[in-house]
This record gives sequence, structure tokens and C-alpha cells, in this order.
Amino acid sequence: MNAAKQERLPQLDIYRALAILGVLHVHSSSFAAGELALQSPYYYWLNWINIFFKFGTPSFIFLSSFVLFYNYYGRPVTRSLIGSFYRRRLKYILLPYMLVSIGYYGLTLYVNGKLAQPLAESISGFLGALFTGSAYAHLYFVFISIQFYLLFPLLLKLLQSSRLWVRWAFPIGLSLQWVFIIWNKYQLHIVEKGSLSISYLAYYMLGAYIAINFEAIKLWLMKPWRELAARYKMLILLLVTLWLGAAFTHVQLWYRARHFGIWTDSLWYELLWNVHTMLSALVLLYATFLIYRRAPKVIVAILTRLGEVSFALYLIHPLLLAVYRRFGTGIPTDSLTYVFYIYGGLAAALAGSWILVQFAFRRIRLSWVAFGSVPHSLAPPVKDKPVHGSTNRVPEGKDISKS
Repeated sequence: MNAAKQERLPQLDIYRALAILGVLHVHSSSFAAGELALQSPYYYWLNWINIFFKFGTPSFIFLSSFVLFYNYYGRPVTRSLIGSFYRRRLKYILLPYMLVSIGYYGLTLYVNGKLAQPLAESISGFLGALFTGSAYAHLYFVFISIQFYLLFPLLLKLLQSSRLWVRWAFPIGLSLQWVFIIWNKYQLHIVEKGSLSISYLAYYMLGAYIAINFEAIKLWLMKPWRELAARYKMLILLLVTLWLGAAFTHVQLWYRARHFGIWTDSLWYELLWNVHTMLSALVLLYATFLIYRRAPKVIVAILTRLGEVSFALYLIHPLLLAVYRRFGTGIPTDSLTYVFYIYGGLAAALAGSWILVQFAFRRIRLSWVAFGSVPHSLAPPVKDKPVHGSTNRVPEGKDISKS
């Protein structure tokens, strides 16, 4: 087994940037796409934003698995490796998750006027929210990621044991995911099934399969269009066509349901979400390498920096969005101004979160406690005492999203 360190893929920061932009579109339009702006002449567009960009979180899930298997598949599973893996996740994922959950849960109590309730009741409610990823609406993603981290060494060992397991990883993952979906619909009736990692098992296994076979796949991703063989060009065009078809069908299904009250079996919504977001993960992967290769350097630089801080932005942006929504409540929902107001929320959440996070990473040495791993480009220097005349400065944080 080849234990050499894998080549770093700077393109993946662009992938993270595109995924966080998807998340921001969905969250900024969530109220409007619900019942708030149903009578607006611009409702189709508001619903379109809310559904089309639902690829954000599933793409992060796919990428999380891809990065882990890309970096660990060629390394033997030892006690030292597992210990190092869990120490990093405990420090840079679990700790921020717990602290952010406390903050959001406290905010929820304040908004609902429950800060004065008995302490025991608050603690009980918080623990329930912590262990279901429901302290705030977006934290389920971190919670399911923690579940996957617990399973990762076992899955890694399994896929290392035989190429047959690798070949069947995605079909098995997809099958198990849908067995759970159908079982839950007809028997289990778990309301918060989105907080269980099995609901996304196909994305994890797809990420694993592509990571393990990436040496062959990256040639297709890195070659300019003119150098690709005809069959690869056809595959790309087919992928994009299927993706657009699934995305627009998904949008239309939800528009009919929300705007006209024409609902169908819940499995259709589940299926279209699954196809749309899974194809999105693959399209984003191709688009990421294309942007890195062809886009102006300033665009690549901006997206790279956004991708570097995407986890921290994911944690904090709902807070800024909630503050933004305290203003503009008098804007008529049937006006064009309201559409700009929705996009204003997206811009405010993005810019405000980015400024706060970048300031924290640059100026606050313990910022990793709340926001996770500090990107090397933003890490403050550690002022160690010189050893034998050395004046080296070592960045404090290590970006675990790359390892």
C-alpha cells in the first residue's frame, strides 16, 4: 500500500466556495420561498433560488468524504493514524460544534422569551438539541459529519481490504440510503431523518469511489476541452444535460406544491432532490477544475479565499442573516424591492461573516476554538522563543479540511 502523501488539490477550495454560495442562496431565500411571498409575481424566481441551490450541503458532504479517502486510502490504518484523526476532529470540528450550538441555543431561548425557564429544563433541551444537530437549523450538517467520522476508520479498512468493495461502494451506499428512506416513510417515521448520516450515505460513498480512483479521473478533469477524446466530451455534455433536467424538474415540482398546493408522493421529492444534488456534486467537481484552469486569476483568488473560510462561514452566517431580517419587515413581498431585499440578505450574510471570520483568524489566536481550523494563509504567527538562533514562525492552526 502506497503511504506517500497525496498531492494537494488547490481546486478544492473553489469547490468549497461554490458549495457555500449554494448554502447561502438557500438560507437567504428560505422564508420567502415558504409561505411569506406566495402571492408575489416574482415567486417563481424566489422558489427557483431556494430549490436550485440545494446542492450546497450535499456537495459539502460529498467533498468531505472525497478529501478523507483521497488523503487516507493509501495509508495503513494504525492506532497512531486513528488517534491523530480523532484528535484533529475533536479539536477542529467537535469543539466548535459544541460552542456554536450553545450560542445558537441561547439565542433561540432569548428570541422565544425562555431565558428565565428553569436551568434543568434549559440543559435538558440543549443536550437534546446537541445530540440531534438541531440547536439551529444548519447545524445538522456538522452533526452528520461527526457521525461519519466515527464510521470512517471502519469504512476505510473495509475499502482497503478489496477492490471489489471499492467497485460496489456507491451502489451499496445508494441502496442502503434508499432502504432507510422507504423504511422511514412507511414504518420508522423519524421526523429529523436529515440529521442521520445514513440519509446521505450515497454521497459519502460516491466521494470515496472518486477519491480512490482519482488518479484516472483527474486526467479527465485537468485536460482542456480541445484535448479530450470525443467520448469524454459526450459524457460531460450528458452529465450537464441530466443535471439541468433534474434541477429544473425539481424546481417545478416544488413550485407546483408550494404555489398551487398540488402535492404528490413524498418519495418523488426525495428522488428528485437526490438526483439533482448528486449530479450537482459531479458538475461542481468538473466546474471547479475548469474555473481553476480558465478563470481570471482574481476570480480564482477570491473563490480560493472564500473556500478556505467556508466552514467558519457556514457556522456563523445564520446569525448575521437573523440580524439582517430584523430590518426591512415593512417591504411589500409582492414588490421587486423584496427580491433585492432577499439578495441583500445573502450579500450581508456573506460579506459580514467573511469579514468577521477573517478578522478573527488574523487577530485572535484562539479563533479556531469557535471557527475550526485556521487556514495557513490567515494563521497569525506564533512568537516562539528562538532555539539555537532560529527565528522560524509556525502557524498555529492546521487546515484539517485538507487532511
